[in-house]
Amino acid sequence: MSRQTWKPGTLVYPVPAVLITCKDGENENVFTVAWTGTICTDPAMTYISVRKERHSYDIIKNSGVFCINLTTEELAYATDYCGVKSGRNEDKFKTLNLETEKCSQIDVPMLKKSPVTIECKVEEIKELGSHDMFIAKVLAVNVDEKYMDETGKFDMERCKLMAYSHGHYYKLGEQIGKFGFSVKKNK
Repeated sequence: MSRQTWKPGTLVYPVPAVLITCKDGENENVFTVAWTGTICTDPAMTYISVRKERHSYDIIKNSGVFCINLTTEELAYATDYCGVKSGRNEDKFKTLNLETEKCSQIDVPMLKKSPVTIECKVEEIKELGSHDMFIAKVLAVNVDEKYMDETGKFDMERCKLMAYSHGHYYKLGEQIGKFGFSVKKNK
């Protein structure tokens, strides 16, 4: 097997493509981020990486809060649109008919069509280069009850989440295992 060696780059794919909602006073926006993830479970913490020139960068920096809205196949068009159009030039909520609800802990809109919205409070902004990382504490997780199964458990597969991989959006495929399946003893 032969391999090529490339210059340093970011080829850790697939990644979640999420819609970030933010608000500073009357200024609110929705934009797409593909660089996000979990960084700690106790306390629950997450991050988003944002370019300084993005319209929402200052909104989040000034307000200290934002929401991560998980995206679905149904939200694919909006996810792409919010990644290429700026909130400086238009109200993307209005353009895309994105309905919102109030968050439980912060003054930021959350998207009604998102199956999971994570309310976040910025703890630190780490300057990294092309992007700055907003490290945030999770204040609340809001889940749409229509994705609860008959036992009261949240069924993530019903959400039809999507991912982003090297310039393309993908539906998530079928489950091929679950945590611990490789070491589970057969009965």
